[in-house]
Amino acid sequence: MLGSLAEGTTWVSGFLMGEDNLSTWKAFESMGVTLRQTGPDSLEIEGVGLNGLVEPSNVIDCGNSGTTMRLMSGLMAGQNFFSVLTGDKYLRQRPMKRIVTPLAVMGARIWGRDGGDRAPLAIQGGSLKPISYASPVASAQVKSAVLLAGLSVEGETTVTEPHLSRDHSERMLTCFGAEVRPFEGGVSLQGRPRLLGQEVMVPGDISSAAFFMVAGLVTPGAELMIRNVGINPTRSGIIDILIAMGGELELHDIREQSGEPVADILVRHSRLKGIEIGGNMIPRAIDEFPVICVAAALAEGTTTIRDATELRVKETDRIAAMVSELGKLGGQVEARPDGMFITGVEQLNGGTVSSYGDHRIAMSMAVAALAATDAVTIENTMCTETSFPGFWALLAELLGSYQ
Repeated sequence: MLGSLAEGTTWVSGFLMGEDNLSTWKAFESMGVTLRQTGPDSLEIEGVGLNGLVEPSNVIDCGNSGTTMRLMSGLMAGQNFFSVLTGDKYLRQRPMKRIVTPLAVMGARIWGRDGGDRAPLAIQGGSLKPISYASPVASAQVKSAVLLAGLSVEGETTVTEPHLSRDHSERMLTCFGAEVRPFEGGVSLQGRPRLLGQEVMVPGDISSAAFFMVAGLVTPGAELMIRNVGINPTRSGIIDILIAMGGELELHDIREQSGEPVADILVRHSRLKGIEIGGNMIPRAIDEFPVICVAAALAEGTTTIRDATELRVKETDRIAAMVSELGKLGGQVEARPDGMFITGVEQLNGGTVSSYGDHRIAMSMAVAALAATDAVTIENTMCTETSFPGFWALLAELLGSYQ
């Protein structure tokens, strides 16, 4: 996104050729940006500047990516043309009012189903004003949508939130030359910056690494090194949670690349224990909770997850999904309105489970299968292509090394 809005060429390495990112790629191609794949995980982006995008001739399909739709909504709100954003059947059911509301306060005209809360979203961009917005939820997508809209207007746009959400957008905006001012409880952006093309090295996604962290912890005799993982403190809740549960994780070669902290993570099989998880830890690990539930289901004692209502509005209701599917394998999981109670068992059973078309549910149930007494069949696993192409081959390779 920022490479497209910058002046000059941006070179990206470590780019994930997953469906979510490719949806974003296609969106910018439809607005006149030239992107070229230069290697298995690298690309070049010929930026067109803040005012260089052209009106798309067709609807923009965001696929399954809530990040693409919500961030693009903010960006499109500041462009002086008309656009329509849609997605697959799962994305069209996810709430969008949380970004439509602040963008409307800025002056954006956005229409959508269910009073603007559901895609498709039609956006007539332009003529925005800077605002100071107090977000009722800690959401990096809400924050980023407002900041991206703020790029197009003179003056300072500010977002505050109840807990600090992930800050990748702020770091990347700074990298490209925007004036970003973080402060306790929020962040401000000066509008109309001159963004310049950069060389960007993308670290490995901790949300993807999380499945192998838990796999290593619950597999007897396992020891594995996961290299080049982003350990941004707004995203590293999974590490803190697993260590608090008694997991043996070590960070090696801590370094920084393209403004993001990175490390290699050594994981060894460990005996886990139940803990309580809530408060400001929730936004720091929100995408990892399905696999955290698997770790808790195999830990000694009870794990309590609270303050996690956000899990109900992801690709699926992840609270209901994990209660149901872990229960099918003999897990002891009880739903609460904002989380779960999970009492650990020694082993899970075999059985057939559903992914609900949710990539993180599918991969989490694969990790659960490692601790099952019999085979586990997971229905609808192609959804993993959205965020982790090659997951099944990598898991099979690792399993082969422990047989």
